[in-house]
Amino acid sequence: MSTATGAMGQGAPADLVRGAMAAQAKAGPMQQLLRMAVGRETLVVPIETVREILEVGRLTPLPQTPDFVRGVMNLRGAVVPVIDLNARFGFGRTELGRRSAIIVVEAKGDDEHGRLIAGVLVDAVFEVLEVDSQRIEPAPTLGVAIAADFLAGMVNVRGSYAALLNLDQVLSPAALAALMSGSPGA
Repeated sequence: MSTATGAMGQGAPADLVRGAMAAQAKAGPMQQLLRMAVGRETLVVPIETVREILEVGRLTPLPQTPDFVRGVMNLRGAVVPVIDLNARFGFGRTELGRRSAIIVVEAKGDDEHGRLIAGVLVDAVFEVLEVDSQRIEPAPTLGVAIAADFLAGMVNVRGSYAALLNLDQVLSPAALAALMSGSPGA
């Protein structure tokens, strides 16, 4: 009996290592995501789309723009529009607090407008997560407050889910231009 126990005791660590190696081989490439809050929603965006994170500073309001356009800011000599994600998703304007932040992001754009650099106003920024890209799940069609077009998937973060934003859709120049040509406050 002691021989069998000794053999199992010696084999168990090797089995654990082999199991861990097999699990790692099945895992996809790791993706870094920035976790943030917008209203009651926990969202993530790919870190490669983030250029910088800023405290909310002075914004110059633009007349006759929808509520989701909070204004423009000067970023080292460049004029950058600031989009309020709460308002963009139809949750109402963001109430600025001490944790509010502007995340300067780059979206793909489209054939007519090219890439877009914009600031997105969020309620809070939390952390950068490293997630196995194969563990990103499709966004459900029901039970999510954000329009499905704006979501690229869902990510399990410590037993809770965060919505992975599709910034190319959220900040689509054509869609934003169409909304901007509508009535103010739209």
